[in-house]
Amino acid sequence: MMLTISTLLAVVFYFAAASIQFLKLKRRITLNGSIIKGCAIAGMLMHTFALYLVLHRPDGINLGTFIAGSLVGWLVAGVVVISSLRQQIDNLYIGVLPMAALAALTAIWLPNLGTTKLYSGGLLLHILLSILAYSIFTVATFQAFLLSMQDQALKQHHTRGLVSSLPPLQTMERLLFEMLWIGISLLTASLITGFIYVDDFFAQHLVHKTVFTMLAWLLYAVLLWGHKVQGWRAQKAVRWTISGFFLLMIGFFGSKMVIEVLNL
Repeated sequence: MMLTISTLLAVVFYFAAASIQFLKLKRRITLNGSIIKGCAIAGMLMHTFALYLVLHRPDGINLGTFIAGSLVGWLVAGVVVISSLRQQIDNLYIGVLPMAALAALTAIWLPNLGTTKLYSGGLLLHILLSILAYSIFTVATFQAFLLSMQDQALKQHHTRGLVSSLPPLQTMERLLFEMLWIGISLLTASLITGFIYVDDFFAQHLVHKTVFTMLAWLLYAVLLWGHKVQGWRAQKAVRWTISGFFLLMIGFFGSKMVIEVLNL
């Protein structure tokens, strides 16, 4: 019962913050931004409690597909909300918070495919780094979409609506590449700890997941090199960011779903 109540409260607060921010963006209401942030923070607190209840079981920790998705949604929401306290990215609430709300709902309403396990400290570190990296790249992908919309709008001399509420294009680009550097650092640490602490990749059916993750790492590395050396910007950065995220999504959730559904 407590799990259901806390999850539903998280959903209500998340959607309230996203809806109010959307109406504010459309200039249909005028409201203090602290109220919107307050709703978002309240949603995160409720989501935190719900995650604690669904993750911890008497015989271990459950990291099934939908529970892992809820954890990623919570981390993404946390990154955006905390970042919004020091820079103007509140409009990311519109896309990120509903996603976190839906992820929280799936963790309690859809069938739980995962199994409860006891994890060693090293393996838990690897899992945590992987989820953190995925979450950062998720935020970077949202940022990339906004950057693409902003760049196209400015080229067409449209400076109202969403564009007028965003930081300058150069600031948006800088934020994107800052997130990509953080993400690839976490992903590198995740791969290293995986090779150290995962005993047998073949026995645990992790080869395909590792291949997709390494391909994503390579793509992000080339993008960061291209930005630093070749000066890649805007639309090229957006395309590479989204492509890398697509590979990560297949590797993280696609592989996990196949393993759990087919009970491999």
